[in-house]
Amino acid sequence: MLALLCVSLFLVACASDASLSTEEQIRDMYAKVTEIWQEVTGGRAADDGQDPTLHAMCQVQPSASLDAEQPQVTGFVLFRQLAPGARLEAFFNLEGFPPEPNGTKRAIHVHQFGDLSQGCGSTGPHYNPLGVQHPQHPGDFGNFAVRDGSLWKYRSGLVASLSGPHSIVGRAVVVHEGEDDLGRGGNLASLENGNAGRRLACCVVGLCGPEPWARLVQERRKRRRDSECKTA
Repeated sequence: MLALLCVSLFLVACASDASLSTEEQIRDMYAKVTEIWQEVTGGRAADDGQDPTLHAMCQVQPSASLDAEQPQVTGFVLFRQLAPGARLEAFFNLEGFPPEPNGTKRAIHVHQFGDLSQGCGSTGPHYNPLGVQHPQHPGDFGNFAVRDGSLWKYRSGLVASLSGPHSIVGRAVVVHEGEDDLGRGGNLASLENGNAGRRLACCVVGLCGPEPWARLVQERRKRRRDSECKTA
């Protein structure tokens, strides 16, 4: 099976359309690799009435390598993928950021290893299965604005996946001290990690049931209603 997958990956690379931009080629290759993986592993779900939706959760804790006086960021990240190959959705709910002007941005990325034995430092580099430059890694979630020491954000259309050969399950989500320069920093680190700074907090992505996501959806609706009432 591994040999077949390697041959398939080679054929995908050869078949890439050179007229596409680098980002389009990456997305095209990712989609083709996921499709091949589903075929090789029998991942195309039969019409058996089962819901193909996948859910995952990541319980964020401060990095064990930080001093006690450093920011103690906690919270969770929830993921939902409606079907293999579909774009990922995510809820980010974090608190404990230091007092700073509202709108201060923090970067959040997926790192290669789900190893927290030495704090967030042992999670390794960005997860980069296709060997491309930042910010085109599948777990480059970008920047998040912090208000009153916390952030609560829903995002959709994420390239990362909970299934297939490039699944982020078992890997780490890392919250950084600084803002992601999105590869525009003009140095090597910018093309590797966006110069996002120290790792404040992290967690390991694990599959879960749909209940946490359903609760967050209800919370989101409540927040929208409350916001509409305030502006009415």
